[in-house]
Amino acid sequence: MTTTVVFTMLAVGGGLAILVIGILARVRDREKALARLLDLPYGENDVRVESVSETYGPLVEGTIEMAGRVVDQLDTKGSMTAALERARLPLRPGELVLTTAAGAVAVAMLLVGVTGSWLFGFLGLGLAPLVAAGIVRRRITKRREAIEAALPDALSLVASSLSAGHTFLRAIQMMCEEAPPALAEEFNRVVAETRLGDPLVDALGRMARRLEIRDLDWVVQAIRIQQQVGGRLAELLHTLADFIRAREEVRREISVLTAEGRISAWVLAGLAPFMLLVMQFISPDYLAPLLRGWGLVALGFTGVLVAVGSLIIFRMTKIEV
Repeated sequence: MTTTVVFTMLAVGGGLAILVIGILARVRDREKALARLLDLPYGENDVRVESVSETYGPLVEGTIEMAGRVVDQLDTKGSMTAALERARLPLRPGELVLTTAAGAVAVAMLLVGVTGSWLFGFLGLGLAPLVAAGIVRRRITKRREAIEAALPDALSLVASSLSAGHTFLRAIQMMCEEAPPALAEEFNRVVAETRLGDPLVDALGRMARRLEIRDLDWVVQAIRIQQQVGGRLAELLHTLADFIRAREEVRREISVLTAEGRISAWVLAGLAPFMLLVMQFISPDYLAPLLRGWGLVALGFTGVLVAVGSLIIFRMTKIEV
C-alpha cells in the first residue's frame, strides 16, 4: 500500500472521528443548556430556548432523520429508545446510529492506514457497532447498580419521613434531596408525573418497568398491595429496606468472588486481537500467510473459539441473586 493511500486513509478516518466528537459535544451542550433552562425560576430568560432546540446542518440533520426512520422500521418495539433512556444518554436513535457508523468508518480507515491491510479495516467495521452497544449496556448496568445500592437507604429515609408525619409524596420529595443522582433523577421524574395528574403508584410502576430492577418491582408491588388492603407503610418500607440491603451484601460478596473469572475472560478475549494487531504493525510479512487462503479460515475459526470460550466464562461468573 502506497504512502499516499495510507495518508488518505488516516485523513478520512481523522475527519470522521472529528465529526463524531462534534456530534457528541453538540449533544452534551444541548443537554446542559436544557438543564439550566429547566432550573430557572418562572419568567427567567437567561438561557435561550433556541439553544436547546437548534438542529445540525441540513445534511447532517437529514442523515439523522433518515437513520431514525430506518431504526423505527426495524425496531418496532422501541428497544433502542428504551435502552438510551435507561442509560441516560441524551441521544436520539438516529444520532446514535450516525455516530456509530461514522466511528466505525473512522476506526476502519485508521486501522487500514496503520496496518496496511484491508482485513483489519473490515474487522474495525464489524467491531465498532458491538463496542457501541457494549457502551450502552455498560452505562445501563452501572446506573442499575448505583440505584440498587442506594435503594435500601432511600426506603429507610422515606419510612422515617412517614413516621414523622409527612405524606408519602412529600417523603419521596425529601428523599430526592438526599439520594444519589441516579436514584434522585428517577424519583424526581415520578414526582413530576404526579404533578401532571398521574397517580403516585402508577408513576412508581412505570419507573419500575422502565428501569427493569427486580428489587424496585418488589417495592412497587408491596406499595400497591398496601394501598389496597391498608397497613403501616413505614414498617413495610423498613422491612423491604432490610431485605434489599441483605441481598445487596450477598450480591457484592459474589461480585468479589467472581472478579478473577471476569478479569480472566477479558484478558483471554482481548489478548489474541491485541497481539495480532501488534504483530501486523511490527512485522507485516510474518502474518502474511494468515491473511490469505486457509489462513483466513484459521483466523475465523480461532475467533469463534475465543468468543465461545469468553462467553462460557462470563456465563459461569454471572450468578443471579
